[in-house]
Amino acid sequence: MNLKLTPLLFSTIFTTTFTAIVLTLGWRSTAIAELQEDLRRLLNTKQCQQCDLSEANLAEAELSGADLLGANLQKANLSGAQLRGVDLSSANLIGADLSGADLRDAKLHTTNLREANLTGADLSWSDLYQAFLENAQLKQANLSNANLNNARLEGANFCGAILPDGKVGECPGSQN
Repeated sequence: MNLKLTPLLFSTIFTTTFTAIVLTLGWRSTAIAELQEDLRRLLNTKQCQQCDLSEANLAEAELSGADLLGANLQKANLSGAQLRGVDLSSANLIGADLSGADLRDAKLHTTNLREANLTGADLSWSDLYQAFLENAQLKQANLSNANLNNARLEGANFCGAILPDGKVGECPGSQN
């Protein structure tokens, strides 16, 4: 089959491709602008309920006492962030990096922390009531006096973590 690229066919292909690129870039620039606005609001006011901060880089950010109720922080980088007393209830933190974060006294009711990295995080006195922690990494985390009532913990790694009762979490493959 021999197809000739006629001016009409070329014009149709070009127009379709150009329209698809413009629509994709237009949507992407709108999403980036919304993310930047939500980030600006969070950093200026520490109030950002229902914000979309997915994949945001908030490493080392000072967000103590922030209200992030229902925020989307999926795959966000919050490593080393100061989040003491923050309200992250009903927030989406699937796959987020919270390693080394200070989450003391944080409110995390029904928060989705599936596959999150909480290695070395301080969660002492935090309220994780009905939180979703399936397959989360909590190695070396401090959970002293944390509330884990009705939390989903399947597959969570508590290796070396200080548990709410003061015991140290077992490491997979360790001998008793």
